[in-house]
Amino acid sequence: MQRAIPCTIMRGGTSKGLYFEAQDLPADPAARNRVLLAALGSPDARQIDGMGGAHPLTSKVAVLSRSAHPDADVDYLFLQVVVDRAEVSDAQNCGNILAGVGPWAIENGWVPVSGPVTPVRIHMVNSGGLAVAYVQTPKGQVSYEGTARIDGVPGTAAPIPTDFLNVAGSTCGALLPTGRLRDTIDGIDVTCIDNGMPVVLMRAADFGKTGYESVEALEGDEALKARVEAIRRAVGPLMALGDVTRQTVPKMTLLAPAQNGGVVMTRSFIPHRVHDAIGVLAAVSVATACVLPGTIAADVAGPAAAGLSVLDVEHPTGFFSVDMDVDIGGTIDAPQVTVRRAALLRTARKLMRGAIYVPRSVWEGQT
Repeated sequence: MQRAIPCTIMRGGTSKGLYFEAQDLPADPAARNRVLLAALGSPDARQIDGMGGAHPLTSKVAVLSRSAHPDADVDYLFLQVVVDRAEVSDAQNCGNILAGVGPWAIENGWVPVSGPVTPVRIHMVNSGGLAVAYVQTPKGQVSYEGTARIDGVPGTAAPIPTDFLNVAGSTCGALLPTGRLRDTIDGIDVTCIDNGMPVVLMRAADFGKTGYESVEALEGDEALKARVEAIRRAVGPLMALGDVTRQTVPKMTLLAPAQNGGVVMTRSFIPHRVHDAIGVLAAVSVATACVLPGTIAADVAGPAAAGLSVLDVEHPTGFFSVDMDVDIGGTIDAPQVTVRRAALLRTARKLMRGAIYVPRSVWEGQT
């Protein structure tokens, strides 16, 4: 006996996940997480008995509901299903999976088409932040086809420009969670920043790396990963995140001078695998740090970044362009930073709609 659950599988940005309406999942979070582990096939490195893709970027879930928030159409709860552990985390947002929320909401009749482009206002439940996704709706329906190209995804698709509103400090309580532009942890200078995603920025050179190594080379460097993880655990309490041993935040990002015309090159640990690109909101946090004098990112990027409104954050498979509107005041010791707006471009594609099946015993809590 199995339980059928309505589900849509979508690519959002450079990730892929399962999209559910909240009312179709158990209301109790523990029961819901048990069901999602079965749906994705965790814990198992291959996720062979579920729909997960054996990688954190393809083991993701969006839980959606009509929003009671006065400024939003949709409530979006992001859940990261850990591949090799029986664990589901709501500790972070995901800007990639967010890209599929607007099209899903329009196609399910939650947001009426308002013209060739339909804005969808999304309440990001994990952090309380708001995002506005502008979905292509020519001829009164969602279009997934277009000429927009994003690095890390083959081909082209319809553009989904997205504005992120009031996301500064959304997880840690402050844009600079430690109250400082830089700290020293285990002999390594770091900048801790949260503009939608808690990120710890470090110079690759301080670890004896160029910052241009392949994803595979970094993942195979056990000594490097152990040192990065030690810093992550040490900095967690300083960022108001507590014990982060079993959390998916903060993300750890190595920085090097840009190679391809951007402001900085990144290698991002998410946190125990190395991202093939960089997360959407992690890129926003990196870009923000690049324009704040005194941060590690600003040092690596150089003075040219300070005057830019559009910053290209390079990653292993290309770059993210982040459109920033930031007001910087105060002093180097007591900076006063107001982030008015951060925007970037994503694409999405609906891959399948139907029902996913989980054992009825899992749904009923008998196993």
